[in-house]
Amino acid sequence: MTGIRTTNLQSLKKIYSGKVRDLYEIDEQRMLMVATDRLSAFDVILDDPIPAKGQILTSISNFWFEKLKDVVPNHLTGDRVEDVVSAVDLPQVAGRAVVAKRLKPIPIEAIVRGYLAGSGWKEYRQHGTVSGIVLPVGLKEASRLPEPIFTPSTKAAVGDHDENISFAQCAELIGADLAQVLRAKSIELYLAASQYAYSRGIIICDTKFEFGLDEHGTLTLMDEVLTPDSSRFWPADSYQEGTNPPSFDKQFVRDWLEASGWNKQAPAPRVPSDVCQKTADKYREALTRLTA
Repeated sequence: MTGIRTTNLQSLKKIYSGKVRDLYEIDEQRMLMVATDRLSAFDVILDDPIPAKGQILTSISNFWFEKLKDVVPNHLTGDRVEDVVSAVDLPQVAGRAVVAKRLKPIPIEAIVRGYLAGSGWKEYRQHGTVSGIVLPVGLKEASRLPEPIFTPSTKAAVGDHDENISFAQCAELIGADLAQVLRAKSIELYLAASQYAYSRGIIICDTKFEFGLDEHGTLTLMDEVLTPDSSRFWPADSYQEGTNPPSFDKQFVRDWLEASGWNKQAPAPRVPSDVCQKTADKYREALTRLTA
């Protein structure tokens, strides 16, 4: 079992390494975005890669970028990866890289929740709210919300924790007009995607989008979209309100880490190979269900 934890291209200059993606400069307008097999859990990058994860994430994102392009433009330029890297670098990027526009990132994680889970469920139990939004009394874990809600967070640096914020705080950070557009477009994307995914047997519990602005100030969807890394996917056929459904995402390895007794501080414990492989299988099943 193998995986690519990092890339080192000879033909392009690396400009950034995130939790999962390595970015390379092509020119002033474009960059190469490479999805590695790294996995981040509780904001710590694990030592053990998930085999083929980067290729699966890239396939899923590209599928959604195409499907949702009429809702909001995205960062893909349409250029071929083979035309911007040398032949010696192709094995490192095959199936896991895209040529993307260089944008001005909006410093907000645009999170949309359609169901009550995770940190939202914890807040609701304590206060009856999620990100300050008052929800109906009597909801259970995994309850479907009356309508999707926008619950933004800050975008933390690698190794730091994102912080949930209210919509008012979001508006203070990026401006009221942009915050309203961000909320509206995020919910529109979620509704379109969740309707399609449900027809393929997947419930999208929640997801996060990342946006940037192009040289004309146009809101543009970027990074990744509606993948098992950025979303909580549940199998529709086993969904039951009041329980935490099994998911198609990295929650599988997160559950293992929780059970290990780890304190969620770096370094993370080594993840057994069978847990890595089962996680990879769940990612692949999501891809198959959505695109087959």
